Amino acid sequence: MTPASPRHTALENLQALLIGTLLVALALAMFKQSGLLSGGTAGLALLAHYIGGLPFSLAFFVLNLPFYWLAWKYMGRTFTFRTFVAVFLVSVESDLLPRWLSFATLDPRLAAVLGGALLGNGFLILFRHRASLGGAGILALVLQERLNWRAGHVQMAVDAAIVAAALVTVPWPRVALSILSAVVLNFVLATNHRPGRYVVQ
Repeated sequence: MTPASPRHTALENLQALLIGTLLVALALAMFKQSGLLSGGTAGLALLAHYIGGLPFSLAFFVLNLPFYWLAWKYMGRTFTFRTFVAVFLVSVESDLLPRWLSFATLDPRLAAVLGGALLGNGFLILFRHRASLGGAGILALVLQERLNWRAGHVQMAVDAAIVAAALVTVPWPRVALSILSAVVLNFVLATNHRPGRYVVQ
């Protein structure tokens, strides 16, 4: 019989939300500077930013609103609340980070690999503390918990579709690097977030 996993404390959950979202915001800052995309609602928000000039933070926050119902129904109110907080933090941090940090030199290839790794680890921290960044992340966790599908594989399929759709507006070399980033991100998730490997209350 598997022993019950200890609950995370409130302080542990708070640091996870702050560190996880900061890693994601840093990756998105690298993507914006390099003209790259990510998957999920963040990718859609970046497209809205590139095409329509909408602030990324506003687009990201609004695009996630419909997914809270799915989170509430299948993942519970604690997960939904933490996800809402995580989305809000990324929206705020994405606005503030460029005021404190800029890249004099940033090769898009490095941005793709390092940004994907940062996103993967940011998502991993949030997932392990019963939170996500909405959108495809919620869908991936629901399917993992209910159907035992690996979250990383589900996320990769959704991300690849979104990035491929960007071919109509984003130059193909940037799309190719964005796909590379999605592969790195989801490799991190598929390797480190397997069903039953890490269970918390």
